Parts: sequence; structure tokens; C-alpha cells
Amino acid sequence: MEQSHITIIGAGVVGLAVAARLSKKHKDIIVLEQHDGFGRETSSRNSEVIHAGFYYPADSLKARLCVAGNHLLYELCAANNIPHNKIGKIVIANSVAEQEKVHSLFEQGKKNGVPDLGLLSKQQVLAMEPNIRAELGLHSPSTGIVDTHALMKYFEAAATARSVTMGYNCSVKAVQKIGEGYLVTVRDADGEEMEIASEIVINCAGLSSDKIAATAGIDVAKRGYAIHPCKGEYFSVSNRHRGKLSRLVYPAPTPISLGIHAVLKLDGSFKLGPNAFYVDKIDYDVDPSHRRDFFQTAKGYLPFLEMDDLSPDQSGIRPKIQAEGEGFKDFIIREERDKRLPGFIDLIGIESPGLTAAPAMAEHVGDMVDGL
Repeated sequence: MEQSHITIIGAGVVGLAVAARLSKKHKDIIVLEQHDGFGRETSSRNSEVIHAGFYYPADSLKARLCVAGNHLLYELCAANNIPHNKIGKIVIANSVAEQEKVHSLFEQGKKNGVPDLGLLSKQQVLAMEPNIRAELGLHSPSTGIVDTHALMKYFEAAATARSVTMGYNCSVKAVQKIGEGYLVTVRDADGEEMEIASEIVINCAGLSSDKIAATAGIDVAKRGYAIHPCKGEYFSVSNRHRGKLSRLVYPAPTPISLGIHAVLKLDGSFKLGPNAFYVDKIDYDVDPSHRRDFFQTAKGYLPFLEMDDLSPDQSGIRPKIQAEGEGFKDFIIREERDKRLPGFIDLIGIESPGLTAAPAMAEHVGDMVDGL
């Protein structure tokens, strides 16, 4: 039987960030990941955007950790040569309803402490982005993009340099409370099982986080921890349009997503996405028939687009705890002491803005562990 002080389940950006933070003060840390490397799921299948924090209700974890994470992430990237670009974003509106949403986002951003938001007239939008169509815009200068692979590689290297053990191809089958800690049952790629006795277990398992919580004895349906996978697809835009945008361009958000937006990449190319629809199984195929929906949506604010400019790109799955038709649900980040599981820390429903919030989330979890 292996022994560890802390076992972290999941090596997405959040699990890696938590490992890097905890390794500054704690020893004997193991990270368990079911895939053969880090970030194989949600962390590598997204828009790679550094958000400012104006979409979320004031005082929610999503708002507080996103605003704090935005500053920490830029500092981290600058100090460690992680490729990124603070290119800014414009949320555009054309209809009256969209304009009302944009005004609401502006007010929400002020409540959340986002310092640099500004409303733009039609003329101001066109002066900044002459190739888009908008009657009104919300400018967010502190929004940017980051190389998520390089970021995760940095966190992994920082953690392993301080003797964190990375256990890839290790699928967690059960977490059982024993004495003063937990027995974590793990199956490796060869089907062999082993057990790890750990004083503290941190559940950063993303799409599988509800299953991990359930193995520890938590009624995930009763507690609102159940994951409702929500798929998002991307379509790449022809390189003939490279250079026509200099900032991220977003429509007004929908109840379950930030809308199909123009996602600039660090190499100057761009793609559209993601859409959002709930699914019953995890697969990463992009349905080519969705191209028409993407085109019709984006054509409203990117008039230069033609249908043939779009081709299937990638997709990702959001680990939502917000079921279809439900309202806002915040991140779940809590030690489950009240469920007789002291030292078991759940991070569930970590969708957007989880990437931006990761450094602040790691500090938040680190403070929780330091206090145990």
C-alpha cells in the first residue's frame, strides 16, 4: 500500500495548479489522472480565453476567483514566459434585447470589481474593429488569450520540481474513509489495482468529479453535485480572413453559454464557437451539419463571412452542474466535513471561467488545506 499526505484526483489545469500551490508548503503529494497525460479533457478543449469576470453574479466564487485569477494569470505568464496576449474583447449587441444584456454586463462588471470596462457606440466599435457589425459594444481590455498547454506544462513542472508524483494512466475506482484519512483505490493501464492511504483527498476530476464524490459516499443528486455534460463545438475560419479582427468578438451571452464568438488564436488565425447543447455521452466529434447554424449566427456580426469559410475544428465538454432549464450555478469548492468527510475537498462544476480562475482557485484550496 502506498502512502501520501495529499492525493489530488485529476490533472487538468485546476488539479495541476492546486498541486503546484500545495507543493510550496506540503510534502508527499500524488496527482492521479486517468489519461496518459495532463489536460486531456475540458482544459485543452476550450477557447483559451483569460476572462475579466463580468458575466457572473457579484460575490459568487465564479466572479471572485475569475477577477483575482485574471491578475494572477497575467503575472504568472509574464514571469514564466508562458505565451499569452492581452488583446481585449468586445461584446457586441445589435437588437434591443442584446443591447439591454450588454448594459447589464457592464453594470455587473462594475459590481464585480472589473476595473477597465467601457461601453462603446457604434462608431467607436467600428473604429476599433471595422470589419464587424454592432450597434453597441462592451470593451474589456483585460480579456486575453493564453497557451493552455504551456500553462499546464508550467504547473506540472513546478509541482514535480518540488517532488509531487504524477500518476498518469491511473483511474480512481473508489475513495473510502478509513481512520484519520482515506483509502484510494486506483487501477492502472494494465488493469492492476493498488491502494493509496492518504490523509487529504482533493477531487479535481472535472467531468468525473461527481462520480468521485459518489464513491466517497456523497449523495450527488441530493447535494446538487451531479454533472450534466454540455458539449461545445468549434468551426475554424478560412485563413483568407486572417487579420480582419484584432480582438475577441463575443455576442451577448445565452443562459447556458457565452455564445458563439470569434476566438482569436496566438498565431493570428481564428475560429468560431462554441455552441452549447447537453449530451448523454462523451465524444468529441464535430457535427458538420452544424456549420449552417454557426454561419447564420456569426454572419450577424461578421458580415464578411461566407458559408465555405467554415470547417469543423474541435469540441469540448463542459462539466456543468446546471441542468437544462436551470438558472445560474456556482462553482462547488468545499471541504466535506459536515458530511463526515474531513479532509475530503470537492471541486465540482468547474467550467468557464475555470481556466482563468485556476491560479486563484489554487490559492483558495491551498488556504483550506493549510487550515486543516
